[in-house]
Amino acid sequence: MITRLVQISRPVLWVNTIGTTVIGMWLIGDLWRWDIIPLLLWATLPFNLLIYGVNDIFDQETDARNARKGGLEGARILGSETRSIVLAVVLTNAPFLAYFLITLPAAALAWIAAYTVIFIFYSAPPLRFKARRYLDSLSNAAYAFPLIFVPLALGASPVWSAAIGLMAWSVAKHTYDAVQDIDEDRAAGIQTTAVHLGARGATVWSGVWWALSTVGFALISWPVAAVNALIAGWLVISLGRSPTPATARRLYRYSIVFPYVAGSVAGAQIVAAMLLGGYP
Repeated sequence: MITRLVQISRPVLWVNTIGTTVIGMWLIGDLWRWDIIPLLLWATLPFNLLIYGVNDIFDQETDARNARKGGLEGARILGSETRSIVLAVVLTNAPFLAYFLITLPAAALAWIAAYTVIFIFYSAPPLRFKARRYLDSLSNAAYAFPLIFVPLALGASPVWSAAIGLMAWSVAKHTYDAVQDIDEDRAAGIQTTAVHLGARGATVWSGVWWALSTVGFALISWPVAAVNALIAGWLVISLGRSPTPATARRLYRYSIVFPYVAGSVAGAQIVAAMLLGGYP
């Protein structure tokens, strides 16, 4: 059962929560703090199980028709698994949220609450952001929230240019990755941003948001901005030459690698700056 829950939580995508939590700490000038451990542990299996477990419960119909589900890119669950997934989500997340409620300041709690609620209702009715054009994409800005609530939890101020840049980046990547699912989503009557704009329009939409993210990153790090612009530019141009779900599906492996590469460059630069005394 544990293995199944880990599969549902999409370990290949944990970088999106673990990475932002660590970088949130590094941005305030600390290489390591012991009080980050509860937030860091929550960012592993518990929160990713919340994101993707809830998603799989409410996406059973479309996932059943999606050939890329059932592996690293997403589980294909059975209706009989629903109750155990809900129980696992509650049991793994409730202790952390209770602890945060007792120990963290109100400002951090507000952002953590928004982080949790947005990802629940990304998939769950009645809001179900993922089935609402533009809201599906914009709601993914929540992936950047650790860059805000981690500093607040540790008694520091967020680096807003980094947070806003990552919000724009997350909006872009969501729509870009959704292009590969246009046919399945359209067949299921789900009006995503990618379905609404079409493959070509979604490519332009993603390009604009990635350009905005590059501006935000440039305000704090030219190397990170340059790497972001190069990878995003290549992805956009590659899909733009042949804007089809099949092309997006082929490029998805590179899209998955994108946060690992850009995050590594950002993390290495922040750590180097701290070690060289160039960061507070």
